[in-house]
Amino acid sequence: MEAPAAPAEGGETTGLGDICAIDPTACPTINLEKEAAKDLKNETYAVQQIYALRYHRFEVNPYFGLTMNDQFVGHNGPGLAVNWYLTNVLAIGVNGNWYGALNTPSDFNFQTSRAARVGEPITEYQWNANANFTYVPAYGKFAGFSDFIFHYDFFVLGGVGAISTRPMAVVDPDNRTFDWKPKLSFHVGGGLRIFFNRWFAAMFEVSDYIFFDELENPSVDKNNPQDKSTWLAEGKSFTNNVQAQVGLSVFLPFSWEYRLPK
Repeated sequence: MEAPAAPAEGGETTGLGDICAIDPTACPTINLEKEAAKDLKNETYAVQQIYALRYHRFEVNPYFGLTMNDQFVGHNGPGLAVNWYLTNVLAIGVNGNWYGALNTPSDFNFQTSRAARVGEPITEYQWNANANFTYVPAYGKFAGFSDFIFHYDFFVLGGVGAISTRPMAVVDPDNRTFDWKPKLSFHVGGGLRIFFNRWFAAMFEVSDYIFFDELENPSVDKNNPQDKSTWLAEGKSFTNNVQAQVGLSVFLPFSWEYRLPK
C-alpha cells in the first residue's frame, strides 16, 4: 500500500490522497501508477439528433398506385394521403385513391376468355377512401453518391374506409349495366421513405385494400335476361386489392427548432 501524498503548500493534498479523501475504501486498493500505465481503449458514441422530426407536423403525400395482384384487370390511379403526427412515430390521417376511367382489362384476360370461351367476372373501381393510423418503427441513414448521406424511415399503417366498385359486364354486356356501390374496406400496408432534406422525401408503399366484392353472374336467364335480380352471382367475393404506391412526401411546416431538455 502506498502512503498518501504529502500535503502541498496551502494544506491541499495531491495524488492518491485526493482519492482517499473522497472514498477511503478505495485508498488501499488503487495503484495510480499501475492504472495509469494501462492501455486505454476509449470508445466515443455519438447519438445524432433526428434528421427529420415528424412530431406535430403534417405529411402531404401525393402518389400513383399500380395494381399488383389482379391479372385480369388493372386498377391504376392517382392518390393522396395526409397525416398528422401526434408523436415522432405515431400519426393519424386519411388517404384516397381515384380509379375513375383508368380501369383496363388486361391482355391476359382477353386471351384467357378467348381460349376458354368463358368470360372471367371482373370488376372496376371508382374511388377508395380510408382513415388510418401510421407507426414508424425504425429510421436510419446510409451513404450514397460518394459522401452524400440519405436518411430513411420504415412505416406501417392500418385503417378502415370504403371503396366504390361495380362489375364489368362480360357475360351479357348487351343487357347488363351495373351501378356503382360503396363497400366497407380495410387498409393495411407498409413502406419506406428516403429523405432528400428535412421536409422532402421519396416514398414507396405496398397497400392492401380488403373488402367483399360483388361479381357478375356467369349464367344468363334466357327467359328474362333484363331481370336485374339475376345479374349478380350468389354470395360475395373476398377481395384483396394490393397495389404499389410510388410518390413524394412533403412535411409541413418546412422547418422546426429542437428543444432539448435542460
